[in-house]
Amino acid sequence: MVRADGWEKGKKKKKGEVTGCWMTFRLRGTLVSSRSKVDTSISSGITLCRSKSTKNGNRDQPIVPIMSESTTTSNSEGSSLSTPRVGEDLNFALQLRKFTFNELKRATRNFRPESLLGEGGFGCVIKGWIEENGTAPVKPGTGLTVAVKRLNHDGLQGHKEWLAEVYFLGELLHPNLVKLIGYCIEEDQRLLVYEFMTRGSLDNQLFKRSFPLPWPIRMKVALGAAKGLAFLHEEAERRVIYRDFKTSNILLDADYNAYLSDFGLAKDVPEGDKTHVSTRVMGTYGYAAPEYVMTGHLTSRSDVYSFGVVLLEMITGRRSMDKNRPNGEHNLVEWARPMLGERRQLYRLMDPRLEGHFSIKGAQKVARLAHKCLCRDPKARPLMSEVAEALKSLVDLKDMASSSQFFHIMLEEANSSSQHVRSGLKKQVSFTRNGRHPVRTFSCSSRASPFLQSLAKPGSVLA
Repeated sequence: MVRADGWEKGKKKKKGEVTGCWMTFRLRGTLVSSRSKVDTSISSGITLCRSKSTKNGNRDQPIVPIMSESTTTSNSEGSSLSTPRVGEDLNFALQLRKFTFNELKRATRNFRPESLLGEGGFGCVIKGWIEENGTAPVKPGTGLTVAVKRLNHDGLQGHKEWLAEVYFLGELLHPNLVKLIGYCIEEDQRLLVYEFMTRGSLDNQLFKRSFPLPWPIRMKVALGAAKGLAFLHEEAERRVIYRDFKTSNILLDADYNAYLSDFGLAKDVPEGDKTHVSTRVMGTYGYAAPEYVMTGHLTSRSDVYSFGVVLLEMITGRRSMDKNRPNGEHNLVEWARPMLGERRQLYRLMDPRLEGHFSIKGAQKVARLAHKCLCRDPKARPLMSEVAEALKSLVDLKDMASSSQFFHIMLEEANSSSQHVRSGLKKQVSFTRNGRHPVRTFSCSSRASPFLQSLAKPGSVLA
């Protein structure tokens, strides 16, 4: 569906070019099926993938594209690619509805600003209403509520991303993938019509709500997103590497069911003896797998790493990148990795806004799962089907930490320790020999927290 960051007004986002699309399209009334790919030729030199700003000054930071895109083995480059003409009639999927521009203009009440759901580099997303089973516009509040994404008129790059979105979502159907209802292509107009998601993105729900997203809902969303990725990697007839998994691309319906959206950067999984897709590095800093950033070699295990980052965001309530935090805590993975393997450090990871309303066993298992997904060796990361299976048992756990007396002791000790760290050093005041000018000296307290010692003892809740 729309980019999840697109549900929130004022957010900006632009991405790079996309390749690797299977397509079936109609040329002048004749149905042609071909394994074509969107053109990936780029001008020489290095350009930056455009990024998204947020109100608090954080950024989904860009990754520099470092190589041309092609599907390769470890030794060879792919063949040359072809591009369909812009004006072609893309009647490639019978389940998609073809809208006229005027129909969508009326469905959104002339793209009225009051109906704006969000805006990004691709264009704006407007709420609209259409017939349940047709393309005609209807009165607001009746018929089928949709989200209409209108592409900006800013060049071929956006058109190719638009094509990739249609090619993938036109063929892939799954309960955890957003549904593409139809499209419009008239002259220079490019629009996509998606099912409307009542609760917007996980990013909005996790970081921008006045109240914290409850732990059971976080686990439900994680499971749904894991099922969506598992389908793309292992179950779909046309297997896909998602390449842009993050909280802002996970959309939620009224019941908090999760849907993967925004397939503009998706790639086909290489076939046969091909080990990876060698591609320009596109995506978002903080989520992209390190081996992909370093080499441009893309595999489905790159998505698994990104899933691990999102799990960390759910555990901690922190963004993957946050420059507003103290030094050493800007990058969530770098900050959290040393603590993921230590259960006695779990309290430092947990989102403090939850105030203990989380399953202790569930949090321990999710932390271990995130640790596996974030393994530096891609081959050691689990399959997404294994991740989904592990998450199934964590949704309904009832052992809330808030009901444990031990947790309250833990919380008091943690707060005390935190205050001590913030104050840094204890002040001690003395005087010079002449007694006139006070001189401040400092000494550190070396007393270890009894709570930290108790956590290592056998039989403790988190040990």
